[in-house]
Amino acid sequence: MRIGTVGYGVGGRYFHAPFIEAADGVELVGVVARSDAKRTQVAADFPGLPIFWSLAELLEAGVDAVTITTPPHTRQELVLEAIKAGVHVVADKPFAPNAGAARELAVAADNAGVVLNVYHNRRRDADILTLANVLASGELGELWRVHSTMDQDNAGSLELGASGGLLRDLGSHLVDQMLWLLGPATHVHATLDWTDRFGERTDCGFFLTLSHKSGAVSTVSASKLNHSSTRELRAYGSRGSYVASGADVQADALFAGRRPAEDAATWGVDVAENWGTLSLRDRREAVPSAQGNYADFYTEFARAVRGEGPEPVPAAEGIRTLEVLDAARRSAQENAVIAL
Repeated sequence: MRIGTVGYGVGGRYFHAPFIEAADGVELVGVVARSDAKRTQVAADFPGLPIFWSLAELLEAGVDAVTITTPPHTRQELVLEAIKAGVHVVADKPFAPNAGAARELAVAADNAGVVLNVYHNRRRDADILTLANVLASGELGELWRVHSTMDQDNAGSLELGASGGLLRDLGSHLVDQMLWLLGPATHVHATLDWTDRFGERTDCGFFLTLSHKSGAVSTVSASKLNHSSTRELRAYGSRGSYVASGADVQADALFAGRRPAEDAATWGVDVAENWGTLSLRDRREAVPSAQGNYADFYTEFARAVRGEGPEPVPAAEGIRTLEVLDAARRSAQENAVIAL
């Protein structure tokens, strides 16, 4: 599958291009980048790779699929442009400003006969995959609740304005993880933290409580302005608990200059010091880290395009996440529990 990437900011450079390079059955054939600085980065990271000025130019050159990883307020229009051109699309999250607009994109993709998926890559984080294995084992008994916290001391990366905010950024990931683990949500309650520090009123922290159809309850929270760097997962069930305080393994490796194609065997595995602890009545034990690799998303996407397997994150699942985020904003405004 010949795929081009539209955008080469942090997302395109660190969370898409290296994993397209490492995926099976996929070839990165071009990048859309406009600024001199970004074009220089592309040339340094992928010598000889074609660089285009626009999505239209990339489409004219010929691709099977594109990844849209430009700023949030531009994504919907670019996704629609690619769909109209008849190419398959991976859209970065959030792939539309709200669930209603996302449904329109999904209908357009269906009408055009193309595959539209949302890049909820953090389903493939080592800590979430490890937790998924613990839940699947049944060791915790009846699952009562799961708590997920991801604080980042990184105010400079906060996306501003109505199309930005931390809820739509990290919130997209954390909500998607809980829906993937625990199934659909039935009710949402949320509180948001707001700041005017950067000139535009923006939510910079959140705490959401989700009630799931399965009977379990989850909470997800994050902040970027509170000088906290914390990643923690807790799961409580009728027989015991699982607690993990780890690192953002793949992101840390990427920012340190490593690439998944260089060492696939050890990529995405957390160190033993960060392994979670399973606590039951008769024992307490460390649970070895599962291996996470975002490249698997693109491998599965290519198979789905060829009709050889399921889609990694169909548009319908991205819409489900946006429905929760829309309800969370309403909940915070009204200080109310919102039924889905």
